[in-house]
Amino acid sequence: MFWRKTVNKNVDIASNAGLAGHRNIESNPLNKDTHRSLVRRVFAHLDAGTTDRAPDVLRNPVAVYTDPARFEAEMAHILRSKSLLACLSGRLPGPGSYLAEDLAGVPVLLMRGEDGVARAFLNSCRHRGVRLLDGAGRVRRAFACPYHGWAYGADGHLKSVPHGDDFGEFDIAGCTLAVLPCTEADGMIWIRLSGEEPADPGESLDGLAPELGGYDLTGYHYYASSLMTPAINWKMAVDTFMEPYHFAVLHKQTVAPLFFPNLCLYDDFGRSFREYLPRRSIVEMRDNPEAEWDAVWHSAIIYYLPPNAILVMQQDHVELWRVYPRDGRVDRTEVYLDLYIPEPAESDSARRHWDANLDLAVRTVETEDFAVAESAYAGFATGLAKEVVYGRNEPALQAFHRRMAAEMAGL
Repeated sequence: MFWRKTVNKNVDIASNAGLAGHRNIESNPLNKDTHRSLVRRVFAHLDAGTTDRAPDVLRNPVAVYTDPARFEAEMAHILRSKSLLACLSGRLPGPGSYLAEDLAGVPVLLMRGEDGVARAFLNSCRHRGVRLLDGAGRVRRAFACPYHGWAYGADGHLKSVPHGDDFGEFDIAGCTLAVLPCTEADGMIWIRLSGEEPADPGESLDGLAPELGGYDLTGYHYYASSLMTPAINWKMAVDTFMEPYHFAVLHKQTVAPLFFPNLCLYDDFGRSFREYLPRRSIVEMRDNPEAEWDAVWHSAIIYYLPPNAILVMQQDHVELWRVYPRDGRVDRTEVYLDLYIPEPAESDSARRHWDANLDLAVRTVETEDFAVAESAYAGFATGLAKEVVYGRNEPALQAFHRRMAAEMAGL
């Protein structure tokens, strides 16, 4: 599970971390009614010793994590056909910016053209299919295939071919990289890994679009990423973010001192949902006028953006967690963590602050959450366990798996 002690006294907060703006309720992205509603619900639960609950317990077959046939269906009909959140706009900060990743077995190249438009391509040369770019960076005017030197522009068009006369009537000017559907809206870049149907943010955001639009994600700057590769099914990685029930036991030295264990608010927005995790500091607002209540500062807000993305609004930054199967295997997963910050990190103190945040997040998730998930998957793989049980106090976890079950039932 993510966690962050976001305020570092060694950081010039006002100039580098941008925290002061989040404390100002007038400039906060959630509307005032949402702030008041969320905080009221938390105080009611604290007074009653309760949490948001699902109507019933949910039993889920272990096969949803281990069955190879089901996994192949998920790959084909969900991960490779649905609109996926690839990154925030700040990941491609200017013309020529690119990001190359292999997602669910598809080599993807995201690029921002000289015209400012974000596009997605198959990261494969039209000549002999070689991968064109790796990692992330920026190209000037054109980039060349490392095999034979075919050169492309940031808009994907083939610009030049060495010894082009040897290719006869081949239409160099009309040749482009294979295009993947790509849409940029409200500071988010969405792609589809197959087909020609446009990538549709609404397919994932559904009723959450207005709320996420209020965060002005276009103003966030990309800082750094980390890749984790646990030996588990991809849905188990998503499970990690779906309940605080485990905080008191698994995270007693990390998350539990900052957040209330076994206390969450769950709100459904159609295909997507919001899980609100209050920090212990929220009690500091009890005696404040409701007009001053800040639901963002005293929480971590988790947005599930189907089928495989988790957007976490923290006090002073945004985390995007993206989950994909690895190596085409039911028991291997890649988890990308991308950290976005409100202002560029231009000082050593700011960089130390964000480096510490990222390092702590990775260490906590890898050594605690994914370690226990791998131990669970070892038991699942024996075939002896038949089901898992999700409690009423795990409404977001239940919602995720009910949505997955509905997707599979519709195939």
